[in-house]
Amino acid sequence: MSDAPNRKISEFKVYDRQYVGSKETFAYLLNDFSNAFNINSYTDRFIWDVVKIDFKTNAIVTLFTGAWDIINDPIIATIVDKTRTRWGKFRPYLVAFQIPLTLLGSLYWLIPFFFPATSGTYLPKLIYYFAFNVINETAGTFTSVAKSGYMTTVTPHPNDRARLITLAELLTGFMGEDMPNYIMGVLIDLINNNILKWKLQNVFLAMGLGTGIISSVFTLYFFLVSRERVMQSIEAPSVKQGLKAVINNYPVLLITLSDFLGGFSVGSSSTNYFIDVLGSASLQTLLNIPSSINGTLSYAFVKPIRAKFSTKAIWVFEDLYTRFWIILLFIIGSIKKNYKKRLLMCILFGIQAWFDKWAFGIRKVVKAELYNEAMDYCEWKNGYRVEATIGVARSLITKVQNIAMTSVKSLILSAIGYEQGIAIGTQTDKTKWWLFALCTGIPQLTGILAVIPKFLYPLSGSLRDRMYCELMKKRREMNEKMTDFSNEIKIQIEESV
Repeated sequence: MSDAPNRKISEFKVYDRQYVGSKETFAYLLNDFSNAFNINSYTDRFIWDVVKIDFKTNAIVTLFTGAWDIINDPIIATIVDKTRTRWGKFRPYLVAFQIPLTLLGSLYWLIPFFFPATSGTYLPKLIYYFAFNVINETAGTFTSVAKSGYMTTVTPHPNDRARLITLAELLTGFMGEDMPNYIMGVLIDLINNNILKWKLQNVFLAMGLGTGIISSVFTLYFFLVSRERVMQSIEAPSVKQGLKAVINNYPVLLITLSDFLGGFSVGSSSTNYFIDVLGSASLQTLLNIPSSINGTLSYAFVKPIRAKFSTKAIWVFEDLYTRFWIILLFIIGSIKKNYKKRLLMCILFGIQAWFDKWAFGIRKVVKAELYNEAMDYCEWKNGYRVEATIGVARSLITKVQNIAMTSVKSLILSAIGYEQGIAIGTQTDKTKWWLFALCTGIPQLTGILAVIPKFLYPLSGSLRDRMYCELMKKRREMNEKMTDFSNEIKIQIEESV
């Protein structure tokens, strides 16, 4: 009996091989690149300064679209989990919706052209904004639900998944995935300081449409050349089985609880602080350049750290390590109004980024692998996979929370006296401190309870190895049965002819 754990680990390593080839790996990199190739860091500025949607009205819109999101998510998840086609379970939705969603997304950047020089409470604009959010959310749910499940089935082995995640996170930075946000920050600075006489709405349109089209092409290519390698059960699970898989999936429950407790974090983007307090959006980009080498080097530690420490230990340490440096930054910045001193704050933000980036690689890989492990746990525990149902159930509670918290955040910006559309640097001192606090200490302190469930995560050590060993055997046996069945059908057809 004492040799059993070693045999399990040995058997687990036998199946440790690379399933995804070079062409598909390259497509995986392009897909990961497309996820960050956007100007999403400045969508708040687009809504505040260009479209000019009133904060309180935006909070109401968020409540209604969020409620619809909660209603349609379980319905769409059930449809996706019951899908069985020759192209797979998820790919039909991912391929079919990609181009329509790209076209729909272009309407977002055209809002200021449809409603030029209108107030933040102009009714036709608000109706359009509301309708866009509802339609985009509904169509986007199919792809988001399908994509989250699809990424867990690209390869059956966790080490192969970790390889893909590490390569993607490491190399896509060199490919320039963050370049649109860097360029956008510089352009906003030049326009705000009257060095460029361009209109912000034109810049947002060009950058938004351009990055959207490029990202869509790369993502669609990945969906076309990749495939699902983790087989689904022949019979689609019932709704009752789906609910059972949610309830008995302990890892998912802990991940969801952590997300829920962390969801009480109240904050605002650091971009707003750099623009409205320090007076430059591109400063943030410049400050991250020295620490970028640390982020790259940090991926070299991923494999040895994962080999030596449990997922639970890594998950807990990364959380506390990250919070420590940001809270320290908040404390120093709050002393004697240091948050207003550009040179000092640039140095402090640079130091914080320098230390934080050493945990960058392990943070990215472990975060992705936690969800993948939870999906594999469902298959191991129940004999079938319900990625869509579990994904929606996991997000349902946090979505309800996010609806409320997003509305709260909009109201907080109004409460701290933030004025929309005024010249940079002209917010009151009180508002400036709040913008600093809302991007540093306050979100870390209000969301710190998220670390508690991480201490209870079960899939570590011998239990995790045993799970994957048994899963690999089951999948191999199922594949052999399916191959034998296909051969029998082929023989019967040949004999009948």
